[in-house]
Parts: sequence; structure tokens; C-alpha cells
Amino acid sequence: FHGAMDGASKFVRGDAIAGIVITLINIVGGFVIGVLQQGMEMQDALTNYTLLTVGDGLVSQIPALLVSAAAGLLVSRSGSDMKMGAEFAKHLLSSSTPVFIGAVIIFSMGLIPGLPSIPFMTLGLVLGTLAWYFLREEEAAEEEKLADAETTAQEEAAGAPEDVDHLLNLDTIELEVGYGLIPLVDKQQDGTLLGRIRAIRRQFATEMGIIIPPIHIRDNLNLNPAQYRLLIKGVEAAGTELMVNHFLAMDPGGTAQEIEGIDTIEPAFNLPAKWIPQDREEEAKFAGYTVVDNSTVIATHLTEIIRNNAHDLLGRQDVQHLIDNLSKTSPKAVEELIPNLLSLGVVQKVLQNLLRERISIRDLLSIVETLADFAPMGKDPDLLTEYVRQRIAKGMLAPYLQEGKVLQVMTLDRNLEEVLSKNIKHTEHGSYLALDPKLVEEIVQTVAKEVEQLVALNTQPVIMTSPNLRRHLRKLIEPSLPTVFVVSHAEIVDDINLQASGKVSLKNE
Repeated sequence: FHGAMDGASKFVRGDAIAGIVITLINIVGGFVIGVLQQGMEMQDALTNYTLLTVGDGLVSQIPALLVSAAAGLLVSRSGSDMKMGAEFAKHLLSSSTPVFIGAVIIFSMGLIPGLPSIPFMTLGLVLGTLAWYFLREEEAAEEEKLADAETTAQEEAAGAPEDVDHLLNLDTIELEVGYGLIPLVDKQQDGTLLGRIRAIRRQFATEMGIIIPPIHIRDNLNLNPAQYRLLIKGVEAAGTELMVNHFLAMDPGGTAQEIEGIDTIEPAFNLPAKWIPQDREEEAKFAGYTVVDNSTVIATHLTEIIRNNAHDLLGRQDVQHLIDNLSKTSPKAVEELIPNLLSLGVVQKVLQNLLRERISIRDLLSIVETLADFAPMGKDPDLLTEYVRQRIAKGMLAPYLQEGKVLQVMTLDRNLEEVLSKNIKHTEHGSYLALDPKLVEEIVQTVAKEVEQLVALNTQPVIMTSPNLRRHLRKLIEPSLPTVFVVSHAEIVDDINLQASGKVSLKNE
């Protein structure tokens, strides 16, 4: 059968080629006869005989087209059990695309001059309507298929275990803002807060020697529109409410006149301030006020919160990163210390002790070398911290020095020092200060009064005491006075000029 069909196909192909050749001969021959024998004009002869020849050619080619199409259909359906007519209709009407193409072609033929327009256009419209109907059926079937797939996916998801691993990740630092503060973090609305946060991370790297983790910023619809919150490891550390379209004006002292505004408290340092409209910025500056926008308020607050919690932000992986970075330039110092003398955990605790008192750890090489020198004598992190402080004392005290390398310090009354020293208890796990709670409260209140007087004079509060008492006094006042710096006599370098600014003593002495 297939051999016979192949022979028939070759015959049809030859007949089609012969028909084309005959058509060309008829055009040329008709043109010559019309001009030479019948005396017709060249244009008239070409028009008449070309039209007649093309019509005759179409009539002769249509059978060839039908035979070749029928042969193709028979050969291609040899593996199907359906009847020829049913299968032909199935393929022809399975999609709206071929019906639509046929409708366009047939309708276009009705626009050709010389062809009957009404039958062609009518048939084209009928096929177009049929194509539109098929298209609607296809869209409905596709929607049903998508719905079934979604239902199946939901059923499979309901029966499968939910992946909640991503919920275990905890952002180290988060900043949540109300929707009214979103323009501050949107670059398209000229928000500057993102740039300020990048500057904060660079500042801590250069000043404190630590890499602050990326700060995750997100909006929180549960907050008031102008409210923000700062979270450290998922726990709220600070937050306040700002005023949109206002500036914060603070009196640094000695202002020419008081300006009108809404009284408030500056969140970073708890200083009195005023909210003023943006159009009064120049007036406030002219009067001597320090004027900042909301982005600056948030950035300053964030800086202080990070500074106060820097020791909690320094994890072991962060310490390992710092050590790896140091080993690139000083590999021998690192090899001597870790892990031969100290574990990474002890080094972390020493660095955390320094950061807790706002001491920069950027000179990591000096810290590592000091730890390597004193680690054979003991592995108590608190004691090792005291040795490190003495080694880096010059850089540690630099932020507190006044002109002429003057360091103003408060001292403890001798009797008070003796009381504190006698109450230091030593155990196998370290030492601690054991005092009566009432005495602790009295000492803290006395120190607070002295500190308040120094702050009023724009002097940073520094307390000086003996080396064995320093860290215990620091732990004693840290909960109430975290910014008071406590130094020991052993940390005062030779070129520093000490100046007494006060003395801490008990009332009953």
C-alpha cells in the first residue's frame, strides 16, 4: 500500500510540475498570438491571456493539491484506529488557530476583484464565529486545568511536612518603622537613612574595630505611623515616636533666644529638645539651636544602641573572622595564642569585656600579643582583660584627655577603698564584690551626684582607683551608670597630667 502511495505521490508531483510549465507556455503563447495574429494591444493581450491561463492553471492544479493532501492524510494516520472523517475533523477542529487562519484567508478572498464577495465573506464570517467559539472552549479548559493543578498542589502540600527552617533565622539587628517613616528608607523618595546606616557600619569598623552585622529594615503596620523600634537579637532595645515633616531642635547651651516648638526628649542621650516645623529650620539655627532631621535622629539613636550592645553583638564567628584577618599580616602571633594557649571562647570574652566599656579593639595585634604573654599565668578572662587594658592604655584613654593631655578623674576616699577591698571574695571560678545592698545603693547614689556635676561642666566622668578594685567597682556602678569610665593607677601612662575633679566618699565616714 505504501509503495503504491509513493508511486502516486511521484505521479502527482510530476503532474504538478508539468502543469506549471504548461501554464508558462500558455501565457507566452497567448501573448504572442494575441499581438501578432489578432492585432491586440500588448497590455490587452497580456491581461486577457494571463487571466485565462491562470484560471486554467488553477483548475488543473486543484486536483493535484487534493490528491497530495489526501495521500498525506492517509500515510500519517496509518497508526490510528479512528475513521478518516472523524480523525480529520478532530485535528482540524482541535484548535481555534487553523480555523481562524482559514476564516481570514477566505474572507480576504472576498475582497479580491473578480471573485464573488458574498459567498467568500459569508463563509469567512461563519468560520470566524466558529474560531471564536473554539477559543472560548480552550480558555475554559485551560482555567479548569489550572484549577485542578492548584487543588492537587494544595492537597499534596497539606499532606507534606511544612518547611519551617527559614523561620529559625534571627536577625541580629532590626529596625522597624511605621508606614509614615517609609520615605526615610526609600531612595526613590530621596530617603537618606540607608546611606547613614552604611556610614554607621564603616564608623564602627574604623573606631571600634568590629564589623557590625547587616541591619534589617522593615515596615511594621502594628506601629504608629511615625514610630520606630530597634531590636537586638529579636528583643526590643529602644524606640520612640517622631514627628513627620518636623525637625528636632536641641539647645546646646547659650542660645540667643528660646524658640517655640513641641517639647520632647532626644532619644539617644535623653536631652530636652523641641519639634519645630521644617520651615523654621533657619530660624532655629540662627538662634543657636542644633537642628537635625528624622533620619539623623534614628541614625544617632541606632549608633548609641549598637555602642551600648557591641559586646553582645560580637559572636564567636565574628571573633574568628577578626582573628583570620589578623593572621594574614601577623600569622605567628595568632599561631602562638590560639589554640595553644587560649581557646577562642576566652578570647571572645576578653574582647567583649573591652567593648562593654566602650574600648576599641582595633589594635587587635597588641591585644593578642598581651594575651599570649599572660595566658600562661592564668586563663581568667577578667584578669586577662586587666592586663590588656594596661597594654593599650594610651589609646584607651585618648578619648577622655583634654587639652594638654589633662585627664580629670574622680577618686575614691581611702576608707571607701578599704571597705570595698575587704569585701572582695576570691573563689576557684574568680573573684567578686560582696556588699550589703544598702551600701551598694549609697555608693551608686554618691557616684551619680558627682557624675551629674561633671556632666553639667561638659566633662566626661572618669573614676580612678586601685588595679585590684577597678573591675569590681565598674561592675558595681555599671547597671546605673554604664557610661562612667573606671581606670586604675596602673593604666595611667607617664605623659598624662591628672587633675582631680571630685572625690567619692560615704556620708557616715
